Amino acid sequence: MKKVAFHTLGCKLNFAETSEIGRQLEEAGYERVRFGTPADITVIHTCSVTGSADRKTRQAVHKALHVSPGSFIVAMGCYAQLNPEEIASWGGVDLVLGTSDKFDLVKYLNDTHKKDHTEIHSCELGEDQKFFAAHSTAERTRAFLKVQDGCDYLCSYCTIPKARGSSRNPEISSIVGQAKIMASQGLREIVLTGINIGDFGKSTGDSFIDLVKQLDEVEGILRFRISSIEPNLVTDEVISFVAGSKRFAPHFHIPLQSGSDKILKLMKRRYLTPVFADRILKIKSLMPDACIGADVIVGFPGETDEDFQDACKFISSLPLSYLHVFTYSERPGTPAAVMTGKVPNRIRDDRSHILHDIGNKLKHDFCTGQLGKERVVIFEQHKPDGTMSGFTDNYVEVRVRHQHEFLHHIGLVELCGPVTDGIVASKIISTKPLP
Repeated sequence: MKKVAFHTLGCKLNFAETSEIGRQLEEAGYERVRFGTPADITVIHTCSVTGSADRKTRQAVHKALHVSPGSFIVAMGCYAQLNPEEIASWGGVDLVLGTSDKFDLVKYLNDTHKKDHTEIHSCELGEDQKFFAAHSTAERTRAFLKVQDGCDYLCSYCTIPKARGSSRNPEISSIVGQAKIMASQGLREIVLTGINIGDFGKSTGDSFIDLVKQLDEVEGILRFRISSIEPNLVTDEVISFVAGSKRFAPHFHIPLQSGSDKILKLMKRRYLTPVFADRILKIKSLMPDACIGADVIVGFPGETDEDFQDACKFISSLPLSYLHVFTYSERPGTPAAVMTGKVPNRIRDDRSHILHDIGNKLKHDFCTGQLGKERVVIFEQHKPDGTMSGFTDNYVEVRVRHQHEFLHHIGLVELCGPVTDGIVASKIISTKPLP
């Protein structure tokens, strides 16, 4: 039985797809082992959103060869789709698989001897792209379910449309069927993931709200979360439905990217700051305790000190719960890569630190605002410090004293504090086993 190790970079969609491909290999007779341990085959699932992701791919290749010099190395995914020849030039990589070919990995592993030259299967993406279903099962209680792939937006900084192709999705009945199977396997929380999930329905004539309504009826799943949805696609109907939903959590992650209208226009985003602010306030009007996160890019070409200050003021004015901050990095082949007004790396780093501080304050303020309230938690992990942790429906991470008999139970807790690094100390009011 050959041993195979996986290393995944990038988004939760990549992790869901790695899980699916890993299951295919296990069914074919391979033994899955931890990355960093000796393996006959090492599969690196690449990302190309940032320059850092590119570098991490190369570092992963070096680590795999250091641990197992004779390991058959496979690079697959977005970076492999966009830059197969560059990966081949490094040496040590035996097989490069693009966006579609990665789901046929098993058939490429008949001969896993080290090769003198890298074999590349990274073809152009046509209009007849398939949707490949995937879900992750790495955690006992939570999983990521792929509901959509690709993107029809052409943001000036992004390579994803070239790496993953156009927006597409399966039939709703297929996704509901997967969710039912996951419920039967004991999973209790499902995070809906994709590249642009709010655009769901391009392939089938449905809409995202149609999907949400049908998933809400799936018995056995306690919570669904919406992983990330564009501001212009967070409709009043979606917000109102989640507010009254049986299973959808009051948790939204909405990419902002910039708090400056000038920069949003340069980015070719499909909204300006008034639309984003309106969506946030609409959510809070119906769900005052909702958790709302946002992505922000700093140091985009043309971003002046004044633009950045405007962005900081805008972000600080909104009842956001946390930020994911990304430092802009040039992506070859994108319009932004050749724009004038390049921001020096030192200034990009300074602005990133400022926004991280703002994000930390937003998170602390949100968690502090939850003190004294009772929320339902799924206890997920035993921590080395003698506590166990879990997340409330509105995505507050809580810690309570570890009690082995309550791990993987549902608990009603009081959030009593203190708040430390965005984690809230709590006490258990009542528990019951996961159904």
